[in-house]
Amino acid sequence: MMTLNTILKELKNVPVDRLEDLYSIIHSLRVSTKKSDNASKKILSFAGSLADMSTKDYREFKKQIKQTRSDLFERDINV
Repeated sequence: MMTLNTILKELKNVPVDRLEDLYSIIHSLRVSTKKSDNASKKILSFAGSLADMSTKDYREFKKQIKQTRSDLFERDINV
């Protein structure tokens, strides 16, 4: 695995006229990681949201989900 020092040593060899390109690449990597983190946070915000549902309501919820999935995949799709 590369260390930060190894990468920094390589950066010293990048021609000055290519630094803007390098910055764009590094920034794009950082931004996509941030987007991924935001998506994870949004998904995790739903964690435990079914915990206070009664057993009866949860069974009904599962039954409805199963029926919806079944209905979605049994329909004819004409393309």
